[in-house]
Amino acid sequence: MTSPIDPRRRRFLTRSLLATGAMLLAGCDRLSRSDAMGRLFDASEALTQRAQRLLASREALAREYSPADIAPSFRANGTTNPRDEGYRRLAANGFRDWRLTVDGLVARSRAFSLDDLKAMPSRTQITRHDCVEGWSCIGQWTGVVLGDLLAQVGVHDEARFVVFHCADRYRGGDAYYESLDMREAYHPQTLLAYALNGADLPIANGAPLRLRAERQLGYKMAKYVMRIELVESFAHLGRGRGGYWEDRGYQWWAGI
Repeated sequence: MTSPIDPRRRRFLTRSLLATGAMLLAGCDRLSRSDAMGRLFDASEALTQRAQRLLASREALAREYSPADIAPSFRANGTTNPRDEGYRRLAANGFRDWRLTVDGLVARSRAFSLDDLKAMPSRTQITRHDCVEGWSCIGQWTGVVLGDLLAQVGVHDEARFVVFHCADRYRGGDAYYESLDMREAYHPQTLLAYALNGADLPIANGAPLRLRAERQLGYKMAKYVMRIELVESFAHLGRGRGGYWEDRGYQWWAGI
């Protein structure tokens, strides 16, 4: 029988893994052009993912905080107001015409309005956002548990990943997208959040809907989500690595 890992050792190992990941991410735009560095990123990512999952059970929860810990304002970074004309029309109308499309390897493709999502059972959690840039911020998120939404469309057995397609184009470039494996997608704290700190999600923080995957670093938590696609592989997406920043050298696995 395997002995449980001492909590202090777990924290030390987790911090060590994060430090290793941070060193690899530094200067990633330059290093990712090297095939050798690409192989190193892949090897480090696989090691980090295996180690993190050895340290945490399948349903291990990210820490949740008290209302007293909530930051006075939640920091916004990356894109804070998408330039896409279609998105701007939706925002001008209070997102009444916005629809979340869920398709791909599902039994029933569907389109959900914001009211549809708000009518579903919700979860509220106070968690800490950890950015790869080195800052953290605590906020209260309310939204639909992603696993509950997936149950509504029926996921095919061959689906391995959930892909989040977004309205923003970072610095005017490629469309932003992100992905999770099915294990993280069905985690009880993985939300499609439409509210922050008790109010509708602000545009700067991803309105009308953003991903909250609380066991991952911040760049995994896609904002301005427009479509969710269930896929077997990333081959047809971007540069085939599973996310906007991953296509530029970041690790796909960003577990904390």
